[in-house]
Amino acid sequence: MIGKIVGAIAGKKIAERYGDGPKGALIGAMIPVVARRAFGPLGLAIGGGYLAKKIYDSRKRRARATY
Repeated sequence: MIGKIVGAIAGKKIAERYGDGPKGALIGAMIPVVARRAFGPLGLAIGGGYLAKKIYDSRKRRARATY
């Protein structure tokens, strides 16, 4: 249900940007499908790796600033 609402809102924004027509509706309908795939196990692994790198870089920068 929430995915359909988010898809409808995104489809409306895309349709406004590229002109009215079936393109916005089609992309809006595809957003929940893509989001389910993107935020599955692979998405979580990629997000976890990104977060770990950010934390690593932050600690490295902080250690370099103290010397």
